Amino acid sequence: MVHAGGSLQRWSAPPDVFSQCPSLSGTISPAMIQMFHVTKAYPGDPPVLVDINLDIEKGEFVFLTGPSGAGKSTLLKLMFLAERASRGQVLLAGRNVARLRESGIPFLRRNIGVVFQDFKLLPTRTVAENVGFTLDVLGTPRDEVRDRSLKMLRRVGLEHKADVSPLKLSGGEQQRVSLARALVNDPALLLADEPTGNLDPALTVEIMDLLTDVNARGTTVVVATHDATLIERYQKRTLRLEKGTMVADERGAKAARLMSQSA
Repeated sequence: MVHAGGSLQRWSAPPDVFSQCPSLSGTISPAMIQMFHVTKAYPGDPPVLVDINLDIEKGEFVFLTGPSGAGKSTLLKLMFLAERASRGQVLLAGRNVARLRESGIPFLRRNIGVVFQDFKLLPTRTVAENVGFTLDVLGTPRDEVRDRSLKMLRRVGLEHKADVSPLKLSGGEQQRVSLARALVNDPALLLADEPTGNLDPALTVEIMDLLTDVNARGTTVVVATHDATLIERYQKRTLRLEKGTMVADERGAKAARLMSQSA
């Protein structure tokens, strides 16, 4: 629902675009993300992730938590192929990503929305142009790009900022633009790295409510966060990393208590 003053609007369900993707056609697993004994290491450094095993089903909402340096961002990067595992297997919608042809990777990424911790907005483009950038790359007609971008900005309460530079926005507004960009292509999977880290408490709740609404309508959502209050408030499945190792798989208040005890 939209209110005067730029609040957030509810979201409509995306199509099952993973099943439509040519590189992911065929028999599809009920799991959206699976990892089997995954390790990630860089030359000369200790492993960032060690023997990770996880299974996230389609339509789940999962928090990923742990202290700084635990490996949360790296784990998200493995999920959208910004990094490759050093050992083990990563499956998306039942497909082993190590076996995907290079030509199939862009099809997969079209179906994944990513909200980055540092926004990654283009300073030489307007807010609307940033939101529509992915659609431009896909060759979507210009009028459709503009229309869909404005509709998405309306949903995050920023339609009135469509034609300004992102450099003129507050940190919270830039994060909302980043979220709009991640959602404009109706992704089947949404990954968010500390999406509320730069927001005040009221806007944090609005952004999280939007993410849970997106999830309720069919999108699989994975959110990396260090905020125990969010974990307790939203009562979702929570995976905890420490020193690159998965140490807990809990839900709701219990996950928040364990997180507080480890702080």
